Amino acid sequence: MTIPAIRFRSEAEAAAALRLAGPAGVLLVSAPGAAAWPGAAVVAAMVARAAAAHPSAPHRAALDCGAAPGLALDALRQGWRLLVLDPAHPSFPAVEAAAAELGATLLPVPPEALDLSRLDLRKPGGRAILARHLGAPAPEGSAPGGAAGASCP
Repeated sequence: MTIPAIRFRSEAEAAAALRLAGPAGVLLVSAPGAAAWPGAAVVAAMVARAAAAHPSAPHRAALDCGAAPGLALDALRQGWRLLVLDPAHPSFPAVEAAAAELGATLLPVPPEALDLSRLDLRKPGGRAILARHLGAPAPEGSAPGGAAGASCP
């Protein structure tokens, strides 16, 4: 079974995914280029706070480094073990080797993920789409069946 992935931009989005994660868990993928802004440490803190609020939710987190190999190396030093880096950058092989040496994984493209910035998680329909993506039962107050996602991406 593959782990469903979501793309998050805030602690609230990461927490919503963890709250609704099914038994397979969830892969939390940062926003594109998040290693540059808000930065690896800030993204790690967001994930840590969301995970602390939902300690039983299995998860992994991936930091998107865009086309910045220096930021990817810094993220490795900070403890990140799953990174995304543009493979077109000439330093990709060197960063990939450094990652492998640490037991980390460097992905050339981000995994296919539901982008939570396109959902309004304050609304039942948005929460229902997220729950369905994660293989979890629809949260209380969500629209039943497929109606919730009919008009949303």
